[in-house]
Amino acid sequence: MKKIIVFMNMFLLIALSGCSEDNSDVNLDDVTAPNGLSALMTIKQDNSGQVTILPRGEGVTQYEVYFGDGTVEPAYVNPGNEVQHVYAEGVYQVKIVGMTVNGDKSEIIQPLTVSFLPPTDLQVNIANVPGNNLAVTVQASANLETYFQVYFGETIGETPVDFMEGETITHTYANTGTYQIRVVALSGGAATTEYTQDVVISNPILLPVDFESSTLNYAFTNFGGATTTVVDNPDISSGNGSAKVARLNKSNGSEVWAGSFIELGTPIDFSTMQKIKIKSWSPQSGITVKMKLENLANPNINTEVDVTNTIANGWEELIFDFTGVNNANNYQRVVIFYNFGNNGTGLNYYFDDIQLTSGAEQVVLPLTFQSSTLTYTFVNFGGADASVVNNPDPSGINTSSKVGKLTKNNGAQVWAGSFIELGSPINFATQQKIKMKVWSPQAGIIVKLKLENLANSNINTELDATTTVANGWEELTYDFTGINNANNYQRVVVFFNFGNPGNGASYYFDDIRLSN
Repeated sequence: MKKIIVFMNMFLLIALSGCSEDNSDVNLDDVTAPNGLSALMTIKQDNSGQVTILPRGEGVTQYEVYFGDGTVEPAYVNPGNEVQHVYAEGVYQVKIVGMTVNGDKSEIIQPLTVSFLPPTDLQVNIANVPGNNLAVTVQASANLETYFQVYFGETIGETPVDFMEGETITHTYANTGTYQIRVVALSGGAATTEYTQDVVISNPILLPVDFESSTLNYAFTNFGGATTTVVDNPDISSGNGSAKVARLNKSNGSEVWAGSFIELGTPIDFSTMQKIKIKSWSPQSGITVKMKLENLANPNINTEVDVTNTIANGWEELIFDFTGVNNANNYQRVVIFYNFGNNGTGLNYYFDDIQLTSGAEQVVLPLTFQSSTLTYTFVNFGGADASVVNNPDPSGINTSSKVGKLTKNNGAQVWAGSFIELGSPINFATQQKIKMKVWSPQAGIIVKLKLENLANSNINTELDATTTVANGWEELTYDFTGINNANNYQRVVVFFNFGNPGNGASYYFDDIRLSN
């Protein structure tokens, strides 16, 4: 059987090689060596020494498994399959070789312990996952163990996750609560060694509050005849493209002081910013919107600010200035009142995106580079340099005095570029195209525009446009139709002459704006 498998892989290699000239989709030269090689090695708990080896990796068409016990010939294993081998007690160095379709190979050596005694010195590390309050990671080590199993305590009769020493297992819980995690170290005998630990999974509400989470419990406490719940945004527009918002209903005859509050998981940190802004929608303009902050243990420790809205039947941004607030007061309860001072008439009010702010002007679209008070901070990479300069060619479609300049220095990477971060995510609710004016010394070059999430740059999208004008301004359009607005794209990345190394040329860009 081994010879047949080798023959079949050789046949596949020859067939693909022979077809490569006629099929542009298959290029063996582009195939890279396998990566991420490892093996899950489990053992029967019956003193037989029978080990099951499941090789793992990326880009592998076939594995070779060298057992490390003196067996000369390897076992040939196809991806997803496993092989069994009987060992005597001892420690072995198992070699896993992965091969791609073009014959490139990678290999790793992984230790295997075979013992019929119970494992000893079991050490377990359970940790939270930064940025995901519902997830934990588990690692384990021991002596005399072959492998581990972990039970996360979320369901009755759950199937454990098998893992090896040195691996990290991540689990995300569906709900908050207290769970018992059980880690079992297994060897070749019937006896095992276990470790248990209770973990508390909580998902606190923290600023900024955007009401978009499907796992957070946005629990409002209402008083005076007001009721607040999370609902669908009734007016998805350029003012607020969020899917979910909070709705405060001030029922007929409700008290003049009717309102609702929400409690945060930790006190608000005013050490660097002392203003809070919200997006607000009201059927009336000229009403008082009050924000009150309270200490959880003692609501008599509080502070409040009033703001008068200016827009009826539309979204606007309200800023509550708590400058001079005592940060030691540990304000953790946020109270909202609409049309404060007047009895309720049954009207609905909406609010969203409660967050700290400096209150200063922010870099947002449209990006024109004309502000004398804003700081346009570019981050450069790959050998590119960007800055704001005087317009070198104020003519045609762009007579602005200031523009962005990107120089792709000599020898810069083909992917060299620069990015700027906006003060808030781009709102694609009503417009899903971006236009940008560009000036290039060459026509026919690729100008790539990439958008990224600030917290996770792996959440991104990009489009290419090709210049048609040399030494003059033109406008390029990037059609992001269908873009997921919930991805909160807030970083704008620009690449000029993408795919070619830098030669010292300078390119210019301006007026980055949403459009239909």
